[in-house]
Amino acid sequence: MAELNLVAPPRPDFQSAAQERLHRKQRLAAAFRLFARYGFDEGVAGHITARDPERPDHFWVNPFGMYFGHIRASDLLLVNHDGDVVEGKHPVNAAAFAIHSQVHAARPDVVAAAHSHSMYGKSWSALGRLLDPLTQDSCAFFEDHALFDDYTGVVLDTSEGRRIARTLGDKKAIILRNHGLLTVGRSVDEAAYWFIALERSCHAQLLAEAAGKPVKIDPENARLTRSQVGSEVAGWFSFQPLYEKVVREEPDLLD
Repeated sequence: MAELNLVAPPRPDFQSAAQERLHRKQRLAAAFRLFARYGFDEGVAGHITARDPERPDHFWVNPFGMYFGHIRASDLLLVNHDGDVVEGKHPVNAAAFAIHSQVHAARPDVVAAAHSHSMYGKSWSALGRLLDPLTQDSCAFFEDHALFDDYTGVVLDTSEGRRIARTLGDKKAIILRNHGLLTVGRSVDEAAYWFIALERSCHAQLLAEAAGKPVKIDPENARLTRSQVGSEVAGWFSFQPLYEKVVREEPDLLD
């Protein structure tokens, strides 16, 4: 991973906003299919958003109530800054708008954000703690994730979304106490991969603490490892084999 910047393939070079929009929507559909495979779906909860490349105050999101494993690029909704569905045939999840609209507004650098009620993420969130640097993989989040240490019910008001965005700050992830996880990235690929990696890190720490007293990686080496495995390009690149796999097996998601 230390040589990741040297071996990663070139990023896409878009010739138009329409081309970039299609790319983001197809990556978003693939992310939902992967979330379904990993069991990150929980009824109608959970959402991943991608900022529109031409209208930065609009974002693409999953239709409320549609199973993650059935979502295609053409099913996605375009939502404006008021929460209105500009494109699409289905309603939008009010919680998705309340949270994601504020994260996107507070972080112009963020293209995508991912949130779901995944099993190990919500289990870890109930402890009200940040993750420790216990493994090489979890070091990606060392000093780069936040804790929203509050719970006031389902997030339906944008004021609560603003509080979450303020707590997230400039970090790549946040643990929402008694709720779950949220990750962001400068691409759909990065945000989706960080969610998968954060969920696995929660799982690993829960297992390690159940088995005994884990040995933490010291801060200096945790920071070094974060620079190797926690960069923007590392998150983007790590998503590529997952994308290739799910597209080969479920090509209808591109429709």
